[in-house]
Amino acid sequence: MKRNDPPVSGDPLADGTDPSSLGPDVAACDREPIHRPGSIQPHGLLLIADPADLTVVGGAGDIEGVIAPEWIGLTVDALLGQDVRGRIESADLLDGTTLALDPYSHAGQDYSVLAHRTEGAVLIELEPDEGSWTASRLLTALDAVTTAFERAADLQSLCNAAATAFRELIGYDRVMIYRFLDDDAGVVVAESRSAEIGSFMNHHFPASDIPKQARALYIQNRVRVIPDVGYTPQPLRPDGRFADQDLSCVGLRSVSPVHVQYLKNMGVGASASISIVKDGVLWGLIACHNSTPRTISHGVRTTARALASGFARQVRAKEDAENYRERIRLRGSEDAAVAKLGNGVGIDDFFTTSSEDLRRMMGADGFAVLQGTDLVTTGHLPAEDQVREIGMRFSQRALGQPVATAALETIFPPASRFREQASGLLAVTMSTEEPIILMWFRVEQIEVVNWAGNPHKAVDLKPGETLSPRASFEAWSEAVRGRSRAWTLAEIEAATRLRRTLFEARQTRRLRELNRELSATIVDKEALLVQKDYLMREVNHRVQNSLQLVGSFLSMQGRAGGDAQLSASLGEAQRRLSAVALVHRRLYADDRIEAVDLARYVEELAEEITESMDPAWKAMIRLDLAPILISTDRAVNVGLILTELVINANKYAYAGAPGPISISLEQIRNRFRLIVADQGAGKTKAGSGFGTRMLSAMVARLDGTIEEQEARPGLRVVLTAPLQDS
Repeated sequence: MKRNDPPVSGDPLADGTDPSSLGPDVAACDREPIHRPGSIQPHGLLLIADPADLTVVGGAGDIEGVIAPEWIGLTVDALLGQDVRGRIESADLLDGTTLALDPYSHAGQDYSVLAHRTEGAVLIELEPDEGSWTASRLLTALDAVTTAFERAADLQSLCNAAATAFRELIGYDRVMIYRFLDDDAGVVVAESRSAEIGSFMNHHFPASDIPKQARALYIQNRVRVIPDVGYTPQPLRPDGRFADQDLSCVGLRSVSPVHVQYLKNMGVGASASISIVKDGVLWGLIACHNSTPRTISHGVRTTARALASGFARQVRAKEDAENYRERIRLRGSEDAAVAKLGNGVGIDDFFTTSSEDLRRMMGADGFAVLQGTDLVTTGHLPAEDQVREIGMRFSQRALGQPVATAALETIFPPASRFREQASGLLAVTMSTEEPIILMWFRVEQIEVVNWAGNPHKAVDLKPGETLSPRASFEAWSEAVRGRSRAWTLAEIEAATRLRRTLFEARQTRRLRELNRELSATIVDKEALLVQKDYLMREVNHRVQNSLQLVGSFLSMQGRAGGDAQLSASLGEAQRRLSAVALVHRRLYADDRIEAVDLARYVEELAEEITESMDPAWKAMIRLDLAPILISTDRAVNVGLILTELVINANKYAYAGAPGPISISLEQIRNRFRLIVADQGAGKTKAGSGFGTRMLSAMVARLDGTIEEQEARPGLRVVLTAPLQDS
């Protein structure tokens, strides 16, 4: 089946289907507790031990046939014949961590033994070790593949080399490098396979194929193997007692019946997946399929995990190198174009003579400059009235942050009339008396997306039936229209720089003209400037005085109240006020008032917060901040959230006493992540006071999410939000 002209992405479904008509809630897969399956795969054994004395209280698999007929109530040390307790104590095994123990042998069969600590239990898993790869052979293979990764010329070559290397290591029929896209769908970007098995190269898979909680487990447990998809699950025993046992870290964990059926529908007999984690984010998977059941030894799995880590580092290196080359190219083109301004050329003449250079610089199909009724165009563009309509629509919006879209009609529906000429738009506006908007256009690039099965097909579910995975993986194509080639971050940055450079050049030229024309009235001009400066300083002074007055009142009330709880509350209010006051001072200290450097703001705010606390706190704050430009109103919200998190750490983590707090700021694509971590008492019961309500409101205003994670010791709070308002 092939569709020739579906609506653009951004509709509820690409083919215009109403999601409510799809019947069952497919998102129910996201709520399945796959980390608590209550069973394991039958090729291994699992022992559940009490962490106090390592007495075995439960298990799964053929424990009687491999270890001992009577095993409940005995210690792990006695059953396995090794000092497991001593090894665990010396390693200081924490929740969610894994320890490799000595192998266990029975009837000539060696078993690899791993110990995990989780939810008040120690889990010991035993798995037959085929031992077909010696340590020397694995290390040699690891070295050879790492060298091949380093020699790859670009990202695609790296992915091709990885697919081949992992297939040689694991021996499965098909190995795919599967990359997640921004919408959590995935695409196979490289593949190595036997001639007898089908190909999924360049095929897309919808986000629903890998539910949200499964993606989370891929980060925690980075190698997962299903040696035989037709296995019979082995329940945890005694029956019923361990039905809710968390098996997140256990490699033998039984998988969802929906996923098993999914693999059967694909014609897969055995499956393995190795996570590709870059900068703490799931970049993709190494997906391995075999047509018949096939196991993978523990040594090979360990090597595969190490190779995946090396691959992730090379992915980052290749992406960084590509971005660097792109920035160098754009900087060179930008400098060459702007150099023409130095020959006495005015801004208006510059746009007329250099518009083609500016178009080529961005790899655009068309370029236009609109100021009032004056329009300069070059290249492939819609009609002049349509260009003017776009300019009027986005002129004000592009004053602060650039407007960059590869699907113009999703944010400007009238653009569907001329999608062939302009489906992509990059626009910036110079703030002048009559704003000047610079617009780069890209034509529609019809993309035929090959899906592994129809991602939009409705699920036909009869009453009383349960949700089952899709059964068809036959190639299904859809032509995505209304989209152009996407703008890169480097191109958006170049457009912003160009706007600033041209604005500064225009201002410089105008100042020269004004100096010549207004020489007779220079005294009056200077007097006006002094008056304006005085007025600005007076406004700033009055606002700062008001904020200081409120802060002093809070401090005075705190000291005079005699109530420790009231004093603490007033101190918290004073620190929240400092977050707002700091942004105000920054606005009058910087040339740009619509955006601030979030890293600099966080650094200054952290220093100001600690000054209002015990002096010992100053040495306890550690910062790791990446420079990020963000709008002022969003910075205020981030400042209030940071203030609240530091207050919470002071109050709950250390009960008011000084203690270590680390504050990190990083950018991931078009989002930022603020991390506040302490080493204190850990997660406490969720509050419902003013601070909690304010925190929730500020996070909602940022359209972000906040997550609390146990750091053992302490608590790690992660705020993630878009860089720009949606």
